[in-house]
Parts: sequence; structure tokens; C-alpha cells
Amino acid sequence: MATSQTPDEPITFLKSPALYSFQPQDTRSPTPLNADDIQTMAKVHKIVITRDIGEKAMAILEQESQNFKSHLQIWSEPGPADRAWLLHNIQEASGVLIMFSDKVDDEFLAAAGPSLKVISTMSVGHDHISLPAVAKRGIRLGYTPDVLTDAVADICIMLALMASRNARIGMKIVENGEWANHPWSPFIFCGAQLSASPNKVAGFLGYGRISQATAHRLAAFGITKVIYTNSSSPSLDVEPIPRAPDFSSSNQIAVSQATLATHSDVLFILAPHTPQTHHIVNTKFLNLMKPTSILVNAARGPLVDSDALAAALQQNKIFGAGLDVIEGEPSIPSDHPLLKQQTCTILPHIGSATFETREDMACLAARNLLKGLLDKKLDASVDLSEYKDKI
Repeated sequence: MATSQTPDEPITFLKSPALYSFQPQDTRSPTPLNADDIQTMAKVHKIVITRDIGEKAMAILEQESQNFKSHLQIWSEPGPADRAWLLHNIQEASGVLIMFSDKVDDEFLAAAGPSLKVISTMSVGHDHISLPAVAKRGIRLGYTPDVLTDAVADICIMLALMASRNARIGMKIVENGEWANHPWSPFIFCGAQLSASPNKVAGFLGYGRISQATAHRLAAFGITKVIYTNSSSPSLDVEPIPRAPDFSSSNQIAVSQATLATHSDVLFILAPHTPQTHHIVNTKFLNLMKPTSILVNAARGPLVDSDALAAALQQNKIFGAGLDVIEGEPSIPSDHPLLKQQTCTILPHIGSATFETREDMACLAARNLLKGLLDKKLDASVDLSEYKDKI
């Protein structure tokens, strides 16, 4: 919760001393060690951690380090690790636990040298990591899927509601002391009701765990008709003519991108960012959408062409947008085209920002790091086989 402030003061946030104390301590007995484990543990492992990962995750590392010779280097500042500090301290490291803000490229890997065995990123996305370069060096890569599914699905619903009910406009009027200048009238501040009609259709660009969790939440609003695209769905270039979705046999059906754009009342962008999905939501896509539709992006900013979306909002091609991510974040200037659109709600990439979820992510990242150092199967690892085959 933000502290009270005058309009000219920077926003600061209260620290919560109990952030990591509401979970019980792990009291499980340690796994018996075999000869290979003992030999691996006999080595002193240098571990670099690029952010404060909290008490519970650190306790996992400390508990294992009782029989595990390690030397920790931790960037303890609240902001991203300084690149020069990271490149210096990564030298001769066996493992590193990084954040989404830490770029892993040839420079990073060359600085680390041949001792680096495992990279554990506290994120689901791995756009910040050069997968071919990691695979070439035989380094294992851990990430943190699944644990943030519910938190991000919650944000998707929140953004859909905020965009459809003109939340940004209303909040700005109140914050600026202008409420009295907008007296009540029958249709002031009106927007679309998410639960107004059982015939509304929810669309999903990408239909993985988070999309399915979001669809489950939408059912509580009476929205049960779902259309989605997957990796095999025809693109706008292949099949530009939309077809009416047929819900006679199922309420959840795969469709082409053209059909998705044309028939979605609320459209959730929840696909990975790849060269194929870069700016997949562009002018052509947006021109197919309903003028009453809502677009929500809680995946990756570059999936949506920001200039095209700003133009669509300006021209009333769609009703509104709710974004947790935006291309170029966090360096978004105050004159950004989307910030000029009153029907666009933008959050600072907080989809996973709950105490519970961030703690679970940190603990999973810590376990991935340790298991990588012990040459054990990671709890969650990125499949690098397609890159290894090209080496």
C-alpha cells in the first residue's frame, strides 16, 4: 500500500516485515545422500543472486548449505543488479539466480566462464536469455511456471473490468478533484457490463494454463463461450476471412486469428513472445475487432503494436484496453501514445505481484538452482533440445 503523499512527492511503498513469515517452515527430513552427491557437494560452489529473494527462499539455500560448500554473492539493492557488478561477480560462478531484468547473452556467459552449470530465472518468460547460447554451453536453465497462474488470471479479470467500466477515466476525475464538475446523469461514465449477456464470447490468443484459469473465472460472470487460437491456428495471412464460431458441439473451440479478432467481446492476449508472434495484434487484426470489444494483454508487451492499438482506441475501433505489459517497459515516457488514450488502463507489469506468488516463485527458483548444482532434475526447466540439435 502506498504511503500518504502530496501530488509532487514520489511514490514510496511500505515494507512488510511479515512478508515471508506467514508460511510454516519446511520440516521435511533431508534426502539421503549417495556417493555422487557427496562428491558434488565437496566442491565449493560460487552462487550469484541478483536480488533479495526473501527469507523463505534464502532459508532453502541456507538449509542445504549446511552440507553444501558455497560462497554467495547477492545484489541486495532493490533495483536491478548493476551490469558491471554482475559481470564481475559472475566470474567462476557455478550457479546464478536471476530476474527478468538481467540479460543473459554471450557477454554474460563469457564472463561466467566454463564453471557455470545452472541458470535459474525467477520468471516464466525467458526473453531475456539467449537460449541458443545457453544450450551451446551445456548450461541448464530453470524457470518458474505454474505458480503464478492464478495471480495473472486474477489480473486479467481485473483489467477486463477496469477497461470495460471506464475505471481510468473515473479515477482520474476523482484524483484531480473534478468529481463535482461531473454531476450524476443516467449515462455518465457508462461502459459495457462484463456479465450482461450469456451470448458474450471470450477470446484467447494462446490457450495455456493462464488462459484456462481466466476462462474458469469468466464462467462466474456467465461467460462460457470461449474461442481461442493456438500454434496451429491459421494466421491472418493464411485465412483472412472470419467464420462464425460454431458452439453446437463445444463451448470452447479453436479458431483462426481472423475469427478470434472478429467475434471476441473481450480478447485476452496470453501467448509467448516469439519472432512469429511479434506485433501479432496489429492494425489489420484490430480493424477486425468489434467497436464494443475489450482487449487485455497480460503476457508480453511486444505482442501488441502500441501505435496500432493507440490508433484503434483513438478511432473507436475498439471500446477499451487493459494492459499489464507494454512494449518498451519500463521506459514508458509520459507522452506515450497509449497514455493519451483515456480508455486504456495500464499497470506496471504486476500480474504475479502477490506476496504468495512471488514467494512461491522465489522458492522454486532456489530449488532449481540447488538441483542444478547437484546434477539433479530441476523442478521446472526450459527445454533446450531444439537448440542443442543445431549445435
